[in-house]
Amino acid sequence: MDDDVRHYRGRDPFTDDALEFWVVGDTITHEPVASARTVVDGGWIIPGLVDAHNHVGIAPGLGVTIDRARAYAQADARAGTLLIREVGSPLDTHPLDDDPACPRFIRSGKHIARPKRYLRDYGIDLDDPDELSAEVTRQARAGDGWVKIVGDWIDREVGDLAPLWTRGQLDAAVAAAHAEGARITAHVFGADALPDLIAAGVDCIEHGTGLTTDLMDRMVERSIALVPTLIQVENFPGIADGADRFPAYQANMRKLHQNANAVFAAAREAGVRIFAGTDAGGFVEHGRIVDEIDALAAAGFGAAGALHAATVAPREWLGADLLGDGDRADFIVLDDDPRVDLTTLRRPREIVCSGLTIA
Repeated sequence: MDDDVRHYRGRDPFTDDALEFWVVGDTITHEPVASARTVVDGGWIIPGLVDAHNHVGIAPGLGVTIDRARAYAQADARAGTLLIREVGSPLDTHPLDDDPACPRFIRSGKHIARPKRYLRDYGIDLDDPDELSAEVTRQARAGDGWVKIVGDWIDREVGDLAPLWTRGQLDAAVAAAHAEGARITAHVFGADALPDLIAAGVDCIEHGTGLTTDLMDRMVERSIALVPTLIQVENFPGIADGADRFPAYQANMRKLHQNANAVFAAAREAGVRIFAGTDAGGFVEHGRIVDEIDALAAAGFGAAGALHAATVAPREWLGADLLGDGDRADFIVLDDDPRVDLTTLRRPREIVCSGLTIA
């Protein structure tokens, strides 16, 4: 018997079909291996969870080392996150790619913002906003197929959230990203920046609490995705509390928080593609993907919809492995049907990351 080859048999909760495969090294095969040992026979098997908005290279106070980032990534993996879309980081986390105990990463390079229009030292601050497209090109080449721009942030002269870029600058930025074969996403809390971003054709909106029904329809028409980061939105009142100098901003953030679940429910009803993301790395601790799934379920997605938004759907969107022949062995074995009981995600029978059993 070859101890390096393992046999798994269970059920697929998305199709109700029987599911059987073998793990050889870090890879799934559907070709039977006679010498394999059967380690799972029964239960439910799902692809590894996806955190589509995560910052392994960020922590309060900055100065994250690669070893600290590794600890964050491994904490996410132990919670079931086996694929991370890292949407902006001051630290190059590519050295983590060789660690089998870490999730797979798809990165955006550094945030692109303007001076005093985002968190200090988190990303690239452009003195000349007309340089946006050139910086997008640079960050596309530094990432793994994505670029992240800050679409809105507090403008101290206005005293509230306001756009960072003109429509012309956004048009050029989107064209630059696409010319590099990359997709481009934008951080947006409020409403004012959204029309130009959507009209320019960004590929995704992060947070999106200021969306209106007409903008949702345009997102559907242009296949623009949404990562709402519900557990981060829960921090909006606390963010507002710390901004006493800007009462208009405080009121706006509290209103965005109050309306968030209704906005996201309407986006789902409109047909916007929505994916789970925690925004871990700042106000949100790592390892909370199941909290985000629970929040999606409570916001009207239901257990099955929320699970799909954190597994199959984002993996297809990102072009990542599922459980196919030759795919990287990233999956979770559960005792109970997660469509019926999401709490089973908190007590996995086994988590396999790149072929390595980590829980």
